[in-house]
Amino acid sequence: MTNYFGTDGIRGIFGETLTCQLAFAVGNALTQIKHNPSIVIGHDTRNSGDAIMLSVCAGIVQGGGNVVSVGTIPTAGISYLTATKNFDYGIIITASHNPPQYNGIKIFDKTGRKICDKDEAKLEEYFKNQKTAQQLGTFSVNLALQNDYFSHLEKCVSTDFKNLKVCLDASNGASFKIAPKIFKKLGAEVVKIACKDDGKKINTNCGCLYIKNLQKVVEEKKADIGFAFDGDADRVIAVDKNGKIFNGDKLLYILAKDMKMQGQLYASSVVGTSHTNSGIMVGLNRNKINLIRTDIGDKYVIDAMEKMNLSLGGEQSGHIIIRNLSNTGDGILTALKVCEIVKKNSKTLDELFDAIDIPQCNIDIFVRDKIKVLNNEKLKNIVNQIFCEIVPAGRVLVRASGTEEKVRIMVEYPDKEKADFYAKQIKEIIEKI
Repeated sequence: MTNYFGTDGIRGIFGETLTCQLAFAVGNALTQIKHNPSIVIGHDTRNSGDAIMLSVCAGIVQGGGNVVSVGTIPTAGISYLTATKNFDYGIIITASHNPPQYNGIKIFDKTGRKICDKDEAKLEEYFKNQKTAQQLGTFSVNLALQNDYFSHLEKCVSTDFKNLKVCLDASNGASFKIAPKIFKKLGAEVVKIACKDDGKKINTNCGCLYIKNLQKVVEEKKADIGFAFDGDADRVIAVDKNGKIFNGDKLLYILAKDMKMQGQLYASSVVGTSHTNSGIMVGLNRNKINLIRTDIGDKYVIDAMEKMNLSLGGEQSGHIIIRNLSNTGDGILTALKVCEIVKKNSKTLDELFDAIDIPQCNIDIFVRDKIKVLNNEKLKNIVNQIFCEIVPAGRVLVRASGTEEKVRIMVEYPDKEKADFYAKQIKEIIEKI
């Protein structure tokens, strides 16, 4: 991994770890990798979005690139436009699920896929050498390009949503306008939650990390289904009419079964991660579907899908990639396809999901030095001890977050109380470190 790039682009607190100077360097470096590139750029609703975006654009224009801004748009929209409108790069200014004070820069190549580790390392060479390209390019605004992404979403659905009441929590982020609009266009009755252009409140007590809001409204409004997105709408979590939560694992399972029935699941395999619940794997196997695990991070899921030419992959967090329709995680697209399955089968999410989850305890801990914590001998010893006690029935995973200063703990075990107990043991050791 590079110094600046994590598992999902560059990310940090605006004005501290993510500055306008760094944003300028990113834009200018792209023009040094490719001569006079054409680039499409967008952002979520964060208040720092304009400052970061304009700084990136200034770097591109000074380096001789031609950049087009499409305004507020989900991450998947930039991926789609990059691939279909012949741009050399696409850039989205977003910190995804992080709080309002954070922002970030994600970069896509001409195929609409996130740039590879090799290209990230190339960009960083220009940062370190502080080389600046000196030419003149152009900057323009074309908000109408958003309509192309909207039309794409509409074409991905083969049925209408009439007689469906759908709750949508846009997390006051990039999907605040487009998500309700597409569901209404398809005939659904829409109940909106946190669907405002409000960068001060993006991901704040709303969205897929704060699912209780959605559960409450779905039950109060007697809705059929609910979906919660994060700030850039590349992930989604669903709720059924009874308030039951369906995370990325469960949505992946529902989609995999349906795609296999439609003959769209290549090689009868799906890609998950080391975090994917083992109960999902058992359920998939029962349906003669193979689960392939990768490292955590949607870029690794997509890499595996491409290498094996597979059509479906995803993460427990709600990143779902339907490869014949998108080159990146698209929360709105996933919600539409799940709704389509619900409608055509006349079944609830609970009726569609027939796997049995194994209890997992997941704990996130803020730390100052992720590497120091993970290399601690006491931590290694307790993790190994727990691993020996719970295999083969259980699993333990302790890892550094790729997007935040956190260490993430996961213990999976058939006995929920024991899973919680083991996870808390690990947490206590980390807190002492």
